[in-house]
This record gives sequence, C-alpha cells and structure tokens, in this order.
Amino acid sequence: MASESSTDRAAPASEVVTRFAPSPTGYLHIGGARTALFNWLYARHHGGRTLLRIEDTDRQRSTQDAIDAIIEGLNWMGLDYDAPPLFQSDRAERHAEVAQQLLAARHAYKCFATTEELEAMREEQRALKKPLRYDGRWRDRDPGEAPEGTPFTIRLKTPNEGEITIQDRVQGAVTVKNEEIDDYIILRADGTPTYMLAVVVDDHDMGVTHVIRGDDHLNNAFRQLPIIRAMNAIEGNWPDPIYAHIPLIHGADGAKLSKRHGALGVEAYRDEFGILPEALFNYLLRLGWGHGDREEITREEAIALFDLDGVGKSPSRFDLKKLENLNGHYLREADDARLAALVAARIGDHADEALLAQAMPVLKVRAKNLNEVAEGAGFLFAKRPLAISEKAAVLLEGDAPAILRKIYDRLRAENDWTSEALEATTKALAEELGLGLGKLAQPMRAALTGTTTSPGIFDVLVLLGRDEALARLDAQAA
Repeated sequence: MASESSTDRAAPASEVVTRFAPSPTGYLHIGGARTALFNWLYARHHGGRTLLRIEDTDRQRSTQDAIDAIIEGLNWMGLDYDAPPLFQSDRAERHAEVAQQLLAARHAYKCFATTEELEAMREEQRALKKPLRYDGRWRDRDPGEAPEGTPFTIRLKTPNEGEITIQDRVQGAVTVKNEEIDDYIILRADGTPTYMLAVVVDDHDMGVTHVIRGDDHLNNAFRQLPIIRAMNAIEGNWPDPIYAHIPLIHGADGAKLSKRHGALGVEAYRDEFGILPEALFNYLLRLGWGHGDREEITREEAIALFDLDGVGKSPSRFDLKKLENLNGHYLREADDARLAALVAARIGDHADEALLAQAMPVLKVRAKNLNEVAEGAGFLFAKRPLAISEKAAVLLEGDAPAILRKIYDRLRAENDWTSEALEATTKALAEELGLGLGKLAQPMRAALTGTTTSPGIFDVLVLLGRDEALARLDAQAA
C-alpha cells in the first residue's frame, strides 16, 4: 500500500469548523483553556464556526459540577460557541451504528478473544520484549468458529502495510508505519463505543474541518484516520480533517506542568489569584503563539492576527509572575466601576462600591491582581481602634506621637481638603520642623492605615475624609 498524506485526501471545506472537546472529569485546566482559545480564535479569524462537545462517556468520572465549571470557565474567558454543547453520551446509538456499518463492509470484525487470552498474549509479548499489540487472531477467522452466545468486541481492520503521513499544521509532516497500529476495539462487548470511534463519528457529524488539540493526541490521529477512510470508502463525504497538534505547556523550570507550576482550573486564577479574564486570554494567546514582539494584544486584534503558522513547535513555559505582570497592565486599563464591584465582592458586605470606585485610580496603580487591590483598600473600611501591623507599630514609636500631634493640629485647621492643599500644608510643616517629608509621611501612613504601604498619603487623607482622617491621627498622637 502506498503512503498517503492526510491533506492530499482532505476535501476543501467552504467553512472552517473547529471544536473544543473537554472531558468533564475535573476543572477546565490551563492547557484545556488554551486549546479552547486557539480553536475559538482560528474559527473567528477565518469567519467560521466553533463548537463545544462534552466528552462525558466516562460516566463514573464525569460529573455535572465539572460540566458546569468548564462552561462557566469558558464563558468567563469570553469564548462563545455557535451551537449548544453536544454531549457525547447522548450519541451512543449513532456510534454503534457506524461500528455496524464498518462491520458489514468488512472494515471491522468480531473478536471473541477472552480477557484471559489477551492477557496471556501480552505476557508472551513482554517475555519476548515485543510491542504490546493485539495480534489479529480473529482478523481473518470465521465468527462461526466461536461457540454460540460467546461475547465479542468489534475491532477495526486497520491497514497492515504501507504508512500514513499527516501534514500537521503545527508539527509538519509526521509519518507512522501502518504495521505499528493494531486492530483496536471500536465497540465493546457491552455495545458501548470506545473513545476512538466516538471522537471520529462526532467530528464528522459536527462538520469539523480542523482538529486543533494538544500534541499528546498526535498518535490518536493515526488511529482515527483509518476509521475516517474506511467510512469514506463506504459512504463518501468523510474527508480527513486538517490536524494541528499544539505542543503542551510546561512549568517555568521546563518540567511537565503540574499543580506546583500553576496547573489549576481557570476558576482558581479568577477566584484565588484575582486575575482578570482579558489578562488570562492575552497570556494564553501568547503561550505558544506569537506575532512579532507584541505582548499586549486585545481580543479584536487577536481575532485579526491569529493563525496556525504563528504556533511554535516547542513546549511553552507557564510563568505565574509573567501572568500577574500582564494582569497588572489590564488592571490599570480596566474600568474603575467594574473593578470596584469585583473588589467589593472580595472585601465583603461592608465594602462601599462608590468609595472603591473613587479610590480605584490610586489603588490599582501598583497592584498585580485583585487580591492586592482588595488588600490595599482595606484601610478604607477599617474600624477604630485601628489594627496596627508590627512594621507600622515601629513607625509610631519614639518622637512619632509628638510629630503626629503637630500634623493633627495643622491639618485640623485646613479648610481645603484636597490632596494638593494637604500636601502643601504638610510640606510647610516639615520645613518648619526641619524634617524631610518622609519623616512626617511614614508615621502618618501607619496612623491612617495601620500598615507601611498604601496609596499616596495625601490621597489616603482625601479618601478617608476629613473627620475619619483626623480621628485616626488623633488616636496615635501624643
């Protein structure tokens, strides 16, 4: 059999159709989110459609909570789909129907090998240090040889000569010899389909033209193509899809991504790390895809620019610090009222959204995530007597109380409670006392916020308001 290329056989499609097909056995992890993003962007860039398929055939491990978390995570990232989600578990009859078509056309056959026989076969292969593959013992046998009523599986009759070459849009030309692919099960003895069959049938029925997924699925492509080509021989109109297998994500140290690197669910970045969706969108876009030296790319620009030729062949490295730095950029760009609502939810019922919105221009300047913004806003809602941190308490020792009394007296006489006027008054006092402004600002910050870090001290005075600011200074003054 001569070698064949997948792109040679792929029929031209009038419309690009991609799909994201997660298994709902856990959260939407960061690698899955990037795969979803690349599929979404490729379809949007080419004016096509992108679809969502929930591969929930593992009924024991699939949960409704996981399904909800995946859909919620996709929605949060702004990845919308062009049809309601398709649930693979609803299509078992259709999968079995295709298996029966393959069987009837002699592209598949019944295998009556028992579990014990197959294990003995594998043990022999291990002893001889051979690859563990089904040996085709029922490939050419008459099913009538099996005792009546014997359970059987249906196996695909894969080509055992020649080779298959896939012209992968990311990996380039990849070739596998057909003899390396055994006759695998497509329908189990209980009549349920295997993953390999279900994926192929669903992709065909959904009209998927481009299969964009992690490169850990590259070997699956060589097992799935024989089903596609057998069905094309039977029915026609079963073109090979165009494949693009994306390198996996590694940790910053180059090791396989794990929880210690940040391999968490999308909801963890939202809830625990305080990342904005546009920041995660941008970061995942740049994780394995590039356009020159551009780092900050809007959603609209991403749609205009994204194509598969920008995807690299090497694994990407996930770096939480880089994500947070990018998030800081998006915090500074974000609408203050929107941020105020997000931060208020982190602070609790006692948060004042209007005050937060007023304070946001100074709160978000140096913050890298919503948690830092919420922490920085804590002084606005603190109750007297103010809790003083250990470091702040040091700033209130020695001659600080006496200095705070002079500051209190001078500011109490100030009628123009604006940052400009308060700064001018405080600077004038510092000059009178022969001190640098910092000698006044440090104990002021400790007295007003209970911490050693805050927005500019004059912004703090304005945001607290005259009465509250003076009361806090008075409480720490001699």
